[in-house]
This record gives sequence, structure tokens and C-alpha cells, in this order.
Amino acid sequence: MTTASVNYASASLGDDALEQAFETALRTVRTNDTVPEPNLVGATESRDGAVFTRLDPCHPGLTVGAAHTASPDEVARAVAAAKGAAGAWRRTSYADRIVALRAARDEIAESLVQISAVVSAETGKTRLESIGETTEVVDMIEHYCDLMESNDGYCASLKPTGGDTNHDWMVPYGAFAVISPFNFPVALAVGMLSAALVTGNTVVLKPSDKTPRSTSRIAEILHRHLPSGVVNVVHGGAEVGRQLVETDVDGIAFTGSAQVGWQIIASRGPSGLPRPVLAEMGGQNPAIVTASADIAAAARGVARSAFGLSGQKCSACRRVVVDRQVAEEFIAALVAEAAALRVGDPIERETDLGPVIDHAIATRIDDALATAERDGAVAHGGRVPREGNFFAPTIVTDLPTGHDLTRHELFGPFLTVTSVENFDAALEEANAVDYGLSAGVFTNQQEEIDRFLDEIQAGVIYVNRAAGATTGAWPGAQSFCGWKLSGSSGKGGLGLWYLPGFMKEQSRTIAGQ
Repeated sequence: MTTASVNYASASLGDDALEQAFETALRTVRTNDTVPEPNLVGATESRDGAVFTRLDPCHPGLTVGAAHTASPDEVARAVAAAKGAAGAWRRTSYADRIVALRAARDEIAESLVQISAVVSAETGKTRLESIGETTEVVDMIEHYCDLMESNDGYCASLKPTGGDTNHDWMVPYGAFAVISPFNFPVALAVGMLSAALVTGNTVVLKPSDKTPRSTSRIAEILHRHLPSGVVNVVHGGAEVGRQLVETDVDGIAFTGSAQVGWQIIASRGPSGLPRPVLAEMGGQNPAIVTASADIAAAARGVARSAFGLSGQKCSACRRVVVDRQVAEEFIAALVAEAAALRVGDPIERETDLGPVIDHAIATRIDDALATAERDGAVAHGGRVPREGNFFAPTIVTDLPTGHDLTRHELFGPFLTVTSVENFDAALEEANAVDYGLSAGVFTNQQEEIDRFLDEIQAGVIYVNRAAGATTGAWPGAQSFCGWKLSGSSGKGGLGLWYLPGFMKEQSRTIAGQ
């Protein structure tokens, strides 16, 4: 099994052979003819729907992904296939489910570089980011398998009563819709898929229409190792996602925008009955920099979190709230960190930032830059004059408190810096948004650390983390739970309490045993 010791805190691949292998694989992805991905219903691949394409964000004239759009009938048949396979998969022992998933994990690990290259081609991710993401897939599957084993399949004995035996079982809901995003097209898809599958659910997966090829590679591997109908795939855009949500699936796992996520949470299937929706959504994530902070570490940690993947992470640092006493020093250090980052094509080893995913996000960034120049100051950044939607790391200062650019997620390499008078004001400003995904603090005062841990309104928090002020969660090391508008369940992936969200509790009492 080929693996790479790379995670989201890594600064480099540290392996010349791996560097070369990635470059070769990316060139191959870019030069091969792109075959549209089929929809998968049970054991049958369907290529009937209209084809949509995905252009390389680094080379907008180059097609690197494509798929056939699923029809409403195909969506309905995919759900029927998942429901038809649900009983047998539920009755498969969790030990046997784990064996199958670990076999898929091993195949993914063997194909790590090739999958990473497809991720990079479709998203514009650097080699460090794309290989890190595919490595996370391997660790994610193993983490959820380990959890299932350590919890004995989530079955526990309770106190006997008289001559009765009593057990508490967690049982799968049935068929889950899994709707995955573009920014982590394999890691986030597998996070939801593997959790649903290991707990005994079947799935209908809808990949992002921006990344059909990379997500399909994962689905193909899972399908090869699992019974027919356990994994089904429907491709398309928002309309296909809406059609899937409107079916009688037994649960939904979603990662994406808060606007769409909360619409799904409010939805009901044809029966009108509620169903679980496990949704991880966006964030307007703050990093607090206090007067006692290590300024160099703070600038490094903020830059890594704000500008990795060109800011297209739900956990990216979007806002810095800095004590006015050190604001000038911090901004200068942050600008220096940003200026050292190289924007370019991921095929080049020196590249730190690729392009944003498409013209829609680029247009939002252009509009935000115009607003920032009008209402504040752009300390660094802006569009890079080359083909494609490339932006230099952008740092905006001097906006009025409460400005829209500090309150709403932009999803690009765009960071605001707000100066405040003291730590009380910093906490107030950090919490003054409707999101609560991730947050960080840089301080050398234990009292401030304690208050931050107690008072910050976010599910993923970091203290003095130069490797990433608000980013870097990894399976088994951190959980990834959104509060407020950022999450629906109060529990997150990667950690200890995610799997029970895919199951419902059942108390079993058997007399005379």
C-alpha cells in the first residue's frame, strides 16, 4: 500500500519521487481525452443524460472532467436501488462491512497520486493540498472503521430486569443521500460516504458538478468492493440535488453553503416525516491576535489558514481581530507572509496558491475588492494578470466595524483585519457573526486562553497554532463540528460522535433469556 505522510499542517511533500510522480500524473490527466462519467444505478452504468463539462481552472480552454446529467427517473431509480439493497447491507455484520471498506481504502492508497492529480486538475489545488486531501481519505476510512470496532458496532448490554435481557442497539436509518462539495471532492465525499456505509446505510451520492471526475474515482473504487446497490451515483447540478432531496431517502448528509444546507434541513420527504440531515456548512472564521501574541507565529498561522486552497475552505480564516497596540506590526508581518506566496499552476513546484474554482467566485471577489477599495484599504492582493481566475492573497484593512465584508463568507483568498481596543472587544467582534465553524487565538496570557476556550462560539478552535490559525483538522486528531449556522447536528465529522448520527437508537428487551 503506497501512502504519503502528508497532512494539512505539512509544509512540503518532502519526497522528490512523489513530486515527480504527481507532475507526471497531472500532465496525463490534462492530456488524456475526457470520457464523461456515467450515473450508477445498482449495477448499471447509465450514459443517457446530457453531458456537462469541467474546465481546468488553470487553463480554461482545457476540459478535465465531464459527466452525464441524471434524469429525474434515474434519480428515483438510484434511490430505489439503494433502498432495495438496504436490508441485506444492514444485516451484513459490521465486521464484514469493515473488511470491504478497508479493501477499498487500500485501493485508494495505491492510487493516491493518480487521484490527487485529478483533484488538482478539477479544482486547481496545489500538489500539497491535493495529496494531503487524498491521504485524508485513507485515514478517514480507517478512523471510522476503528470507531465501529471499538464501540462493538454500537450495541451495548443494559441491566437485566427479572428474567429479561436488555440491549441498546444503534441501527442504520436505511438509504442516505450524500451531497458533496467541490472544494474537497474526495475527502468530504468519503467522510460522509464511509460514515454512512460503515454504520450499515446504503447511499446515493451526488458529486459537485464542478468535480465529477475526482469524486467518481472514489465511487468507482467503493462500488468494486461493495454489493450492488450499496453505492449509487447521480451527476448534475443544483436541480439534481433538489430532486434527490425530494425523494424518500431516509437521511441526508450534506456539505456546502449555509443557504442550501438550511433549505435541506427544513425540507420534508414525500411522507412528510422528519429525517436526519447531517449538514456541515460555511464559516466566517476569526483569528484573534492579542497584544501579547507572538506576531511572527500569528502572521504565519493566519496566512496558511486564509490563503491555502485560495481561501476555498469552509474553515479558512476570513477575519483577523487584532489588538490595536500591535495592529501595525501584525499587518506588516502578514503582508510579508502573503507577498512570499507564489500564485501559479500546480504543475510548478513553487506554486503556493492556484486559481479560484470558477468565474462565479472570481466575480464575487472582484466585487469585494471594489467595495474594499471604496470603504477601506487593500493592503495587499488583487487579481493576477494571467489567463484564468488567479488572485494574489488579499488583505483588507480599515473597514468600519460590522461591515458586510466582515460578516458574510466570500470563499476566496480574501481576509479582513479589524483593530479593537482590548480582549473583551476582540471576543465580541469574533462572535458577532451567524457562523460558528472554526476560530483561533494567538496570545501568551493564560487568562486570555481560558476565556477564549470558554467564550468563543465555534466548534473547531485552535490556540497559538502557527501551522494554521483556523484550519488543519484531521481524522482522529480533531473533530469538525459547526455551531450556529455552520452545522445542523451539534456533532462533527472526524471525531468521536459522528457515526451515531447515521443511526437511530433501539432498546431491545427479550423475556426469559
